[in-house]
Amino acid sequence: MTATAPSVTGERADLLASLRRHRGFLRQTVQGLSDEQAALRSTVSELCLGGLVKHVATTEAAWLRFAVGGADAMASEPVDWLGQFRMTEGETLAGLLDAYAEVAARTDELVTTLDLDGSHPLPTAPWFEPGASWSVRRVLLHVIAETAQHAGHADILREAIDGAKTMG
Repeated sequence: MTATAPSVTGERADLLASLRRHRGFLRQTVQGLSDEQAALRSTVSELCLGGLVKHVATTEAAWLRFAVGGADAMASEPVDWLGQFRMTEGETLAGLLDAYAEVAARTDELVTTLDLDGSHPLPTAPWFEPGASWSVRRVLLHVIAETAQHAGHADILREAIDGAKTMG
């Protein structure tokens, strides 16, 4: 007997549809690139298309750890703040996309089961209001916004590399 995924409707379906749409834009933007092109810096920053995929995956995974277990869970895996925006030796675009797909699958699963009203205090950081808490819903909205923003960045970077446009 095969287990079936729970039916997702209403708000959860809307959240997932929005997140999947923006993930799709990012994935489409890097489609057909070589590893060399994905690692190319087309601006003065360290940012590259492969790095954007890595950053979005890292960010989504961290925020979903927060959604499940709060700030301590979010911090349970170290973040390479500089390296997350570039491809490092031995990384491939295919490998980064596979890792992103794993994160996405885990997020999608959690969206079907987590209490959207459950909340945790935010980590201490200068960009968060002291003592503020975010609900799982707010975390998902943040992940959607991050993904959409970085899909737009990716579109600009891709156009600078070979003229291809995803969204324009």
